[in-house]
Amino acid sequence: MNKHKQLLGLVFFSMMVAIGVVISPILRVEGMCPMAHLINITMAVFMGPWYAFLCALAIGCIRMAVMGIPPLALTGAIFGATLSGILYKLSKGKIWAAVLGEIIGTGLIGSIVSYPVMTYLWGRTGLTWMFYVPSFLMGTIIGGSIAYVLLKSMSRSGVLQSIQRKLGVQNFAETNS
Repeated sequence: MNKHKQLLGLVFFSMMVAIGVVISPILRVEGMCPMAHLINITMAVFMGPWYAFLCALAIGCIRMAVMGIPPLALTGAIFGATLSGILYKLSKGKIWAAVLGEIIGTGLIGSIVSYPVMTYLWGRTGLTWMFYVPSFLMGTIIGGSIAYVLLKSMSRSGVLQSIQRKLGVQNFAETNS
């Protein structure tokens, strides 16, 4: 990767972290943050699973430090962001696979992992293993739907592929969404 693409990737990553922090309070209730899922899927599609993971981690840490959000900001983001990018790559660029990865990773895995984190580390009582599943699933379905519509429209217009080429991270066929 040449210096221009490295710089462009760093700027894009930083911009997505900033946008993620700013828009995360929109439609947010505890255990449901649809805008975070929009950012996770977008990062997974544009830059791949590891950048998506790092972006979700950075946004979660900033939200916890600045906004006083509980650790759900991490457990509800990192698994979905990573799995979204992995399934997007395995499917060779299918947007629905990225959305499915976010739904499974956050809606199921992240929600179940949240139970021990919130119970043993955060001291919450009265929770069960499946306590966060409904709200996490609803949040990922809302955010995933928004991401799907946005990315499909970008794909149809050729903008998605153009940005992917410029970033030099994802390389999928023009019509593979």
